[in-house]
Amino acid sequence: MAKFTFVGGIHPYDGKELSKDKPMKAVLPKGDLVYPLSQHIGAPAAPVVAKGDHVLAGQKIAEAQGFVSAPIYATVSGLVKAIEPRRVVTGDNVMSIVIQNDERYEEVEYPAAVPAERLSRQEIVDRIKEAGIVGMGGAGFPTHVKMCPKEPDKISYVIANCAECEPYLTSDYRRMLEEPEKLIAGLKVMLLLFPNAKGVLAVEDNKPDCIALLKKLTRREEKISVAALHTKYPQGSERHLIYAVTGRAIHSSMLPADAGCIVDNVDTVVAINRAVNEGKPLMNRIVTVTGDAIANPQNFIVRIGTNYHELIEEAGGFVREPAKIISGGPMMGFGIFDLDVPTTKTSSALLCLTHDDMEGQEPLACINCGRCVEVCPGRVVPKLLAELAIHQDLEGFERHDGLECCECGCCSYVCPAKRPLTQAIKSARKLVLAEKKKKQQEAKKS
Repeated sequence: MAKFTFVGGIHPYDGKELSKDKPMKAVLPKGDLVYPLSQHIGAPAAPVVAKGDHVLAGQKIAEAQGFVSAPIYATVSGLVKAIEPRRVVTGDNVMSIVIQNDERYEEVEYPAAVPAERLSRQEIVDRIKEAGIVGMGGAGFPTHVKMCPKEPDKISYVIANCAECEPYLTSDYRRMLEEPEKLIAGLKVMLLLFPNAKGVLAVEDNKPDCIALLKKLTRREEKISVAALHTKYPQGSERHLIYAVTGRAIHSSMLPADAGCIVDNVDTVVAINRAVNEGKPLMNRIVTVTGDAIANPQNFIVRIGTNYHELIEEAGGFVREPAKIISGGPMMGFGIFDLDVPTTKTSSALLCLTHDDMEGQEPLACINCGRCVEVCPGRVVPKLLAELAIHQDLEGFERHDGLECCECGCCSYVCPAKRPLTQAIKSARKLVLAEKKKKQQEAKKS
């Protein structure tokens, strides 16, 4: 079996055995649900409900503002309790709609399903847009925008990112095993938008059961194949996944479409199927609740807006007080200090660990070992970029290809001096990108 991969990367302990054999389990929320208006890259959504309104599950409660934005839907029935700032996993206070759950879970009547093959290209894109689908792997980029490249006829690959290379996460794995038909159906919908493209289900080879199942189900599909990827982090990074599958290299100033590729995460592709073939908006996602501090690690089908506290309770609570709680995986997730935050469209996991590997460790002087360079999938020099970032030399940072960093964390992981390389580079990248955006806005005004 051919193994597809890229240069660089690491092999951390993956921790997937804690939850990979736990089937998906639907969770009904009990308390209030909170819907931040910024659950995506782009303009925040605008409320279309007011305090005191009664809403149903599946009802639009916030409208997209502009092309790069996405609407938001209620996931329970109940009363709009407030529209006010609420804390999210990043620690920011974000304007949010709060719904008091009446626990009846009454739903709107969805439009009649129409087979995707009978819809025009624009109708398919409109359904994806109206459903509020964004990149559910963590990026939160509105999916309808990705489905509208300048030259759709030049797209030759539509890749379903089934790698799930982040340690501990098993939500995509369970979705592939339990609902593979929905994943394949979503990929078929995407292929209708790109007549010259082939579909690829790209799966790491540490999931042989998924590879075998998907190959079996697609054996008669001329335009869909399954690629077995070498198991390595960050194999699921969009840039490196494209290179592994197609051999095409892209850099920070390019979009995947510039290399003739469209890439979407498993849950996103399933949501596309649900929106186009069933007429239903994005209302839930799979969240892995795991870690050695969790009594019973699980993969939950979670209604967006559900409080993290409720997920911990559903997983049996803590066996021991966690030293570290992370929203997402250990490599690219956010450390959080408060569980009183809602799940959003981009919430992939809640990781609770009894030991914090970095606690009490002071960074030492760089010993110039070169390990960070060896593992960097972006082929840059993390040590140099971190130094430029610390000294606020943004011009030098950009000149030495700082924007090519994908913030995967490989360099920090292997650094024997425990230097926070990724954190420094990430901060500098934000400053450089913010400055570029500012200049673009000023240029438009002039």
